[in-house]
Amino acid sequence: MNWLLVLPLLAAAAPSSAGETISVCYNYGCLAQSEVHYGEEQLARVQALLGSARNAADEREKLSLAIGWLLGWAGRQTPIAADRGGNTADDGVYGRMDCIDHATTDTRLLRLLEARGWLRFHRVLEPVWRVLYLVQVHHAAQIEEMVQAEVAVDGRPTAGVGKPAWEATAEPARYVVDSWFGDNGQPALVIELQRWLDGQGDEVRLPAVAGGPGSAENVER
Repeated sequence: MNWLLVLPLLAAAAPSSAGETISVCYNYGCLAQSEVHYGEEQLARVQALLGSARNAADEREKLSLAIGWLLGWAGRQTPIAADRGGNTADDGVYGRMDCIDHATTDTRLLRLLEARGWLRFHRVLEPVWRVLYLVQVHHAAQIEEMVQAEVAVDGRPTAGVGKPAWEATAEPARYVVDSWFGDNGQPALVIELQRWLDGQGDEVRLPAVAGGPGSAENVER
């Protein structure tokens, strides 16, 4: 057999690359979309971050940072690096994102994390929307907390041994994941659904730093 002829065929049949690819929305109302590829090294950092969460509250804090990382990395490959918090600081700028762009993209990112099994305390729901003062409509991604035994850093349960891995509560707590409030790459706002429906969010001060482990950058890109 002529291996010089076979090797190119084997290379063509192999998977093109590892990692994950999703589409991000921008220019308001998902008018434009671009594909973003996350490499395994980037995804491993996100996995390590979320994997260190010991409970649901801790996972929400780390999820806020993880969404910021993923959007910052997406800004390296797409125009969304120009996106600024709200809808006025980047008015007319190519790559700006409104709440529909953020809600759609955040949900896709959350689904990616969920599909990889990295969300141990929450499940992803469809985006939610609110209306304030009859005219102010705002959209955001949404997650729901699940009751689970306390988990140590090594992944072994520290309480509730023998119970089902997941148990839905009578009224599961829901939260929004909303990256619209901050500039590209900053941590996403994660807040109780009812507080968000009541109009809270604008007054929440987001951290100015979303750097990754060992990174001196102000924004993870």
